[in-house]
Amino acid sequence: MSRADDPQQTYREFTEAVNMRPGELSSWLQTAESKQVGSHKGGRSGGGESVGHSSGRRIVDLLRRKRAELSAADYQHMRTVIGYVHRHLAQRPAGDVRDTKWRWSLMNWGHDPLR
Repeated sequence: MSRADDPQQTYREFTEAVNMRPGELSSWLQTAESKQVGSHKGGRSGGGESVGHSSGRRIVDLLRRKRAELSAADYQHMRTVIGYVHRHLAQRPAGDVRDTKWRWSLMNWGHDPLR
């Protein structure tokens, strides 16, 4: 079994990458800042929900469910989240990131880099 196929490892890495609580992430996803960042499927922008925003809603659902209720597709999404958070953190801009689209995008994926 590869590391990517190990549900326990995936769950552990997911809960390390996602440092926002479900209610906190859900509230964040309601903000204008949350809705104005991210890319759209097919490269489309300006209309519909961004990929990260959609992922954020799914992350809230995953965090609220019991581990026994998680499917293979859920674990696959967790691996997607882990990969996104790690890649995005590596692109941290210089200076204060508090009010940046970089931070807001990460927060859509459940990670607040100021923690």
